[in-house]
Amino acid sequence: MNPMDTITQQFTAHNYKLTSQREAIVKVLLDNEKDHLSVEEVYMLVKGSYPQLGLATVYRTLELLCELHLVEKMNFGDGVSRYDLRSEDHDHMHHHLICDSCGKVAEIKDDWLAELEEKLEKEYGFSVTDHRLDFKGTYRICTGSGCKRPKEGQAIS
Repeated sequence: MNPMDTITQQFTAHNYKLTSQREAIVKVLLDNEKDHLSVEEVYMLVKGSYPQLGLATVYRTLELLCELHLVEKMNFGDGVSRYDLRSEDHDHMHHHLICDSCGKVAEIKDDWLAELEEKLEKEYGFSVTDHRLDFKGTYRICTGSGCKRPKEGQAIS
């Protein structure tokens, strides 16, 4: 099932309408999935198609998407909330590499914490339902104005 169908089903299941404005917001998130957009960035991208759209509508829609567990609200330590679509192909959220020099964010989709989760369940009786792990640092190849970071799974030379 494609992501838009999943989102439409969630809206319907919770008796919400997927208005054309909400759909445009979701499409911006889908089209910019790797960018971890802020409310303002989503607003600017949607405003071209819907000039009458208000920032408050974007904010409310993103909060609703969070409430429906379709989007994860995150902060990378710079005081800006960003929004990231949840993916059906992963049990947990992915992890991030955050460059201190230029602010670039790279995703790591591998779940390196599965063994730790099993240990928490076994030793503490604690069942992990989700987790997020962010690594902060600097790429060797960062120029300060932008990283020429590797693609997912590619080593840095």
